[in-house]
Amino acid sequence: MNSKLNIGVIGVGHLGSLHSKMYAEIDTTNFVGVFDVNEEKRKEIASKFKVKAFTSIEEMLLHVDAVSIATVTTTHFEVAKKVISAGKHVLIEKPITSTLQEADELITLAKEKNVLIQVGHIERFNPAIISLESFKLAPMFIESHRLAQFNPRGTDVAVVLDLMIHDIDIILSLVNSPVKQIDANGVAVVSDTPDIANARLQFENGCVANVTSSRISRNKMRKMRMFQNNAYIAIDFQQGSADVFRLGNEGEGSLWSTMLLGQIGEGKKKRNIIYEQPEIKKINALKYELESFVHAVQTNTRPVVSGEDGRHALDVAQQIMNKIQVQKFSV
Repeated sequence: MNSKLNIGVIGVGHLGSLHSKMYAEIDTTNFVGVFDVNEEKRKEIASKFKVKAFTSIEEMLLHVDAVSIATVTTTHFEVAKKVISAGKHVLIEKPITSTLQEADELITLAKEKNVLIQVGHIERFNPAIISLESFKLAPMFIESHRLAQFNPRGTDVAVVLDLMIHDIDIILSLVNSPVKQIDANGVAVVSDTPDIANARLQFENGCVANVTSSRISRNKMRKMRMFQNNAYIAIDFQQGSADVFRLGNEGEGSLWSTMLLGQIGEGKKKRNIIYEQPEIKKINALKYELESFVHAVQTNTRPVVSGEDGRHALDVAQQIMNKIQVQKFSV
């Protein structure tokens, strides 16, 4: 498909307005219009980007090939079902749906209608993650911290679905092994659902991930550390940077910015301790994500974060929340 993709945005709150801004800049799309139940908001965004303010989802679907859904999580299933039933491709902001049953129904319907689902796990497009594409990642221990200051806008879901699910998705994409066991705890501090949570994921291949998320932190933090055979990788999602410390053979070079930190002996074999900083591409993660969705639709290829990927992350997130509830009610 060489022609521009006709696309619209459903839900133009904070995130949907950002989707609108990006689509207006992507040269492979024809940004057609927006819909929101808030008439004033949809007219404001439509006027800003000189597109149509549709009065219903059904009206929009007559004019587009694909849509972004950036409504509240509880409406994802209902809205996406309408879109997919009309034979339109869809990018659904994370989490994919509220329940696994809803996710399964959307995935099945998308296959029947031969349309694509991409889920908005934006950290897959973070410059730090992109910079490591040429590095072989096989972590056996992962530790992540995702901390944010309190924002009432995210409290419609637990912190596990609001923040932690980003790291769950990244971890599942890196660890090619089924989850064997989950232990978790959490506390509801200022809302009716957990505002801080910690989970320990054990995988069948022996990898362990310790994941912490909080939305009542004084300072923001989005970091992940990974340890694997002969290497330690540190990722700062907030800064969009990555650092790699690894053992290399004597005289080994690198395409990246490299610094020799020292040398150790291993029997008769000497190994270099090498620090490498991958080249960071200056990209807008959201724009790159939306461009990836458009490309997948135009080339009929599997999205980077498919509906099945979104369903997998939701499954693990819900198992974590169930563990937290067990802890809560057993006290």
